[in-house]
Amino acid sequence: METFLDSNIYTYIVLPILILMARVADVTIGTIRIIVVAKGNKYLAPVLGFFEVLIWLFALGIVMANLTNAMTYLGFALGYALGNYVGILIEERLAMGNLMVHIITKEKAGDLLRILKARKYKITHFKAYSNDGEVSVIYVLVKRKNLQLLVNRVKKTHPKAFFSIEDVRNVSEGLTPLKHSAVRRNRSNFIKVSRSGK
Repeated sequence: METFLDSNIYTYIVLPILILMARVADVTIGTIRIIVVAKGNKYLAPVLGFFEVLIWLFALGIVMANLTNAMTYLGFALGYALGNYVGILIEERLAMGNLMVHIITKEKAGDLLRILKARKYKITHFKAYSNDGEVSVIYVLVKRKNLQLLVNRVKKTHPKAFFSIEDVRNVSEGLTPLKHSAVRRNRSNFIKVSRSGK
C-alpha cells in the first residue's frame, strides 16, 4: 500500500508548499536582519541570522533530496520572491528607527515652526538661498512611525514645500538634531547657507 509520503500529493503539492513557506520565513527574517544591521543593533542581528540560515538549510535540504521534482524549484523561487515582499511589509509595520526630514519652503515658516515646536519635534531651522531666492530650511527628527503624520502637517501648512527624507542610524541626545556646522557640511549644492550680518 502506498503511504502518504510516497504519494503524488505529498511529492508535488505538500513538499513544494513546505519549501515555499520555509523560504518565505527565511527571506523575511533576512530582510528584517539587514534592516536591523543598518540600524546598528548588534544583539538582535545575530539571532535573526541564526534562524535565517537554519530555515534556509531546511528548505535547501528538501530541494537537494528531490532534484528530479521541478515543483520544489518552483516553491523555492516563489518563496524567495514572497519573502522579500512580506519582509518589507513587516518592516513598514514595525516602523523601526528615526528619520531626518528636510523641508524647504519659499513661504514664511513661522506657522509650521510653531506647530512643530508645540508637538515637541526636534528641529533645526535656518535661512538659505536657492535659485529662486531666499528659502526656509527645516530639519526635523522624527520616529519612522510618525512620518506620515508629519508629512500631512507639512502639506497642510505648506502644500508647495519641497521635502526629502533620509534614514538616521544613531541619535545622540541634545537640544537639536544637528549642530550648525553639520548643517553647513551637509547642505545641497543648490543651497547656500546665509550667515548673520551678511
